Amino acid sequence: MAYAIGHISGCHLNPAVSIGLWAGGRFPAKQLPGYIIAQVLGGLSAACVLYLIASGKADFVAGGFAANGFGEHSPGGYSMMSALICEAVLTAMFLIVILGATDKRAPAGFAPIAIGMCLTLIHLISIPVTNTSVNPARSTAVALFADGSWATSQLWLFWLAPIVGAVIATALYRFIAEEKK
Repeated sequence: MAYAIGHISGCHLNPAVSIGLWAGGRFPAKQLPGYIIAQVLGGLSAACVLYLIASGKADFVAGGFAANGFGEHSPGGYSMMSALICEAVLTAMFLIVILGATDKRAPAGFAPIAIGMCLTLIHLISIPVTNTSVNPARSTAVALFADGSWATSQLWLFWLAPIVGAVIATALYRFIAEEKK
């Protein structure tokens, strides 16, 4: 997607990333609300398409619909604290890769590869813990399709942790990548 739409919108598909880039001075605050609304609507559109496809199977049951969760709704039974730490740390690492790969001092043209590989690794690590969020728009979209209200009642964590992780990453990146004069 970064190669496909990066030149149009910066490929902002994730509210935590947009907020992190804003915190790092790389994105204007006045554009945040519109981007976040569009990201959530994009996530809902994708979830609708997935629902329409999945519900075409005769024995389809929505179940958790890949919603993020902790405690009894974590794929591996991880606690709320584990989920919070996992999502914050992995989102922070994601932002550090994004900030580094898109830094004006980084080699041009390779950012989408580094970012995509990082996101793949994040999924491999966190699917057993939370079903992987690091993207509040994605979490919101599938939570609305999950059976029962458990997914929406746990949704706060999947907004809070990625945003906190993104802001921490921005501060850390500024510290470690500051240009020496």
